[in-house]
Amino acid sequence: MIKVLVVEDSPTVRELLIHILGGDPEIQIIGTASSGSEAVRSLAREMPDVITMDIQMPDMNGLEATRLIMATQPVPIVIVSAQWNPQEVATTFQAMEAGAVAVLEKPRGIGHADYESQSRKLIQTVRLMSEVKVVRRWRSAKARAEPEAKPAVALRRPVARRDIRVVAIGASTGGPPVLQTVLAGLPRDFTAPVLIVQHIAAGFVQGLADWLAQTTGFPVHLAAHGESLLPGHVYLAPDDRHLGINAQLRAVLSDDAPEHGLRPTVSHLFHSVTKVCGGDAAGVLLTGMGKDGAAELKAMKEAGALTLAQDEATSVIYGMPGEAARLDAASLILPPAQIAATLAGLLAPP
Repeated sequence: MIKVLVVEDSPTVRELLIHILGGDPEIQIIGTASSGSEAVRSLAREMPDVITMDIQMPDMNGLEATRLIMATQPVPIVIVSAQWNPQEVATTFQAMEAGAVAVLEKPRGIGHADYESQSRKLIQTVRLMSEVKVVRRWRSAKARAEPEAKPAVALRRPVARRDIRVVAIGASTGGPPVLQTVLAGLPRDFTAPVLIVQHIAAGFVQGLADWLAQTTGFPVHLAAHGESLLPGHVYLAPDDRHLGINAQLRAVLSDDAPEHGLRPTVSHLFHSVTKVCGGDAAGVLLTGMGKDGAAELKAMKEAGALTLAQDEATSVIYGMPGEAARLDAASLILPPAQIAATLAGLLAPP
């Protein structure tokens, strides 16, 4: 049984979460809490496998509770947040920086058109996150803790400086803090645009862009169809639109059919970049479940592009980068800080 602590101050939402999660035969609700301080006290009595955490609560909010829990008694924390509240969305990404492993929108009530899909997503996420091994996060730390850096695992000859027109990055579960680490490690005069597909609950991508801009120093935007891609700027795929590029290095958004059941997809981005740039590109595949982008990363490598994948030790879920490693799609397999250093070394101005 997967033991879950539900932390939510709204009685209505709390009962809905209990109803959804309690409907899975492998999930046991071992307790509830209506504030962050109550959640922390609950950990002294029982050890859940997963905590679902609200953000805005009285006494102690979800951010402070996450920081305290991850510093004292680490447990996988899934943030269940209200995407319509900009302040709550902003705080959600601070909680992920503090060690929370996933974010979901608060599910709609029974009878709503999205209820079934949101319920399945909640159950799937809780089950997956119960298997994640989290590490203690000292409260003063600003970046996601990583194991001691290991030497890069070279899968071919060492890479040399080259002309890179575009950097394309794909991420899913656990991705936001890793994106922050990678972007923060790049020089401010970085010479290529960075395009990102991050699988995230609908309504949160603008908050992710704002948080990355505030914490990395880079201009971060939601990509707009037809806009020119500028060096040193970061572009995120918006909700429910595939992101690609054209020969003039302009963003191309499309409503093409979902791939791997998703839109946007890393696969679409990588394929587009390979078609336009060939070997004059870099592809990066970060933590996440599934296989999205792995085969297309291999195609990028075969076209001569630099391809990087996150290592298993620092991945929340080693699905996407693990599949890339299995396919021999990555030129290098590295922790996030070394991914940033590799890109910086290739693309910093001479």
